[in-house]
Amino acid sequence: MNNAQRIALVVAVANLVLLLMFPPYDYISLQRGGIPTFDGFYIAFGSHQNRTVNANFLTLEVIVVLINAFIALLLLRDPPLRQLTRPGGNRKQRIVLGLVAINLVLVLLFPPFEFFGAITKAALPTFEGFYFVFADNSQRQLIAPILYIEVALIIINGALLWLVFKDKGPGEASAEQVRELAQRVRAAQKK
Repeated sequence: MNNAQRIALVVAVANLVLLLMFPPYDYISLQRGGIPTFDGFYIAFGSHQNRTVNANFLTLEVIVVLINAFIALLLLRDPPLRQLTRPGGNRKQRIVLGLVAINLVLVLLFPPFEFFGAITKAALPTFEGFYFVFADNSQRQLIAPILYIEVALIIINGALLWLVFKDKGPGEASAEQVRELAQRVRAAQKK
């Protein structure tokens, strides 16, 4: 582990400590039939009347911090001796990893919400829109299933793009190289 990776690891641990010190809370109003609505972030050790920790959102926050930490560790690794010119994969792979990290942060900053009056017990709840997580969302509830789907799709798409942009090994040929070789063989057979 190099120095840059150690710094990334320390930043990730500091982020995890902050997330656990200030978890997201839902307010449970008796006027709304006990329906929890997103209330904000409070210190974990305080007394918060009629509030419960939003465990789904906290879990997603921790997952995103861990994924971004692994992306940072991958991007900051020392290059192998045979590949000194391209540390951490090729340029396209590094761009994919950066975009995945940015997308995951944006998904948590602007999660999907629904209005508390429209809350049902359907498999996929009603959807009102994406709102800034630090805004006044006292009349809205986070939609955890949609948020989980968003995070999963970002990770899956990032992994697929990472594989698509993988460098070819010395034994692997691209489709163009195979076509070119086939044309040479046909031309040689005609002669």
